[in-house]
Amino acid sequence: MKILIPFYSLYRHVKTMAEAVAEGVEKVPGAEAELRRVPETLPPEVIEKMGATAAQEAMAEIPTATVEELAGADAIIFGTPTRFGNMCGQMRQFLDATGGLWQKGALIGKVGSVFVSTGSQHGGQETTILSFMVTLFHHGMVVVGLPYSFQGQLTVNEVSGGSPYGATTIAAPDGSRSPSGNELAGARFQGEHVAGIAKRLTGG
Repeated sequence: MKILIPFYSLYRHVKTMAEAVAEGVEKVPGAEAELRRVPETLPPEVIEKMGATAAQEAMAEIPTATVEELAGADAIIFGTPTRFGNMCGQMRQFLDATGGLWQKGALIGKVGSVFVSTGSQHGGQETTILSFMVTLFHHGMVVVGLPYSFQGQLTVNEVSGGSPYGATTIAAPDGSRSPSGNELAGARFQGEHVAGIAKRLTGG
């Protein structure tokens, strides 16, 4: 059972969450997680000015996502940073290229899920996930979030991301904050939860 995890990450926050999601996926017997980077649209000189060159080079070994391989997955868990309360442009461009899959109904019945990163506690985590889910519904996917059985999203004794819509992390405005233990636990839980549902839907 193939669980695809396409993500975009500029400074590695979403990548770190994606790796945790993959760990959760592979707790389910028979489930195989495959990480993919959504194609970059920024030129190298812009990435350098943003101070992200080293982070991009560190992620270079992860294969680039293609639209065609989405159809071969049993579940797809998307990861994106937030841009003004929505997904990043790189992810939007990638999804906008899936019209051929939509025409064929290639993603109907597949499990879809989303996790995100924002620069602040109230930087649009939930609006990004919910607006992302609109595309998944148009593709006929079975949309799955992060249930409250993950008790970590109820924590109030520390700054932490996490919502019933999906796992989240807070990067800080300057990108200095790494995903916390609780946030990574939420990502692992989501990966395992999605893989478990996909397994039931595929008769595994």
